[in-house]
Amino acid sequence: MNNDQIIKLEWAMNVHGEKLIRLAYTYVKDQHIAEDIIQDVFLKAYEKQHQFKGKSSYETYLYRMTINRCKDYLKRWSFKKLFYTEHMPEGNMSTSAEEMFIRFEEDFELGEQILSLPVKYREVIIFYFYFDYSVSEMSSTLKLSERTIYTRLRRARKRLKKNSAEQAGDRID
Repeated sequence: MNNDQIIKLEWAMNVHGEKLIRLAYTYVKDQHIAEDIIQDVFLKAYEKQHQFKGKSSYETYLYRMTINRCKDYLKRWSFKKLFYTEHMPEGNMSTSAEEMFIRFEEDFELGEQILSLPVKYREVIIFYFYFDYSVSEMSSTLKLSERTIYTRLRRARKRLKKNSAEQAGDRID
């Protein structure tokens, strides 16, 4: 590994690392496993850097690799034996403890609802709302038609709305 390659790898890890960990977490629901997957993704990206043709952005390339690696992990037998036990911590130290607790509770409930969605709905919600991807960017990254992306977004929102209403004790028809 020459010095330029090390600098490029460090840059990619600093710029994209946190987003990739969050993306991986939405699939595997375990912080440590998400971090391991991202380490694998960066190693693969380095090893196969000569195969990157530049048809998409490097960020899209890393997202695609992360999604594929997560799906491979989810197919493994050992994953099927695990249970969800952790969540990703979030906190804003500039607010009062009471405000922080209320926000944490709300964020945690929304996060739990998003994580309870099937992967195909979860991934479009994450890309759209958390990564600010456009429908065309999601289409390219996920290798799905724009119509499919729109449909999944609509269905995911509908499920989230229904889950929120049920949690609040309301009934939605």
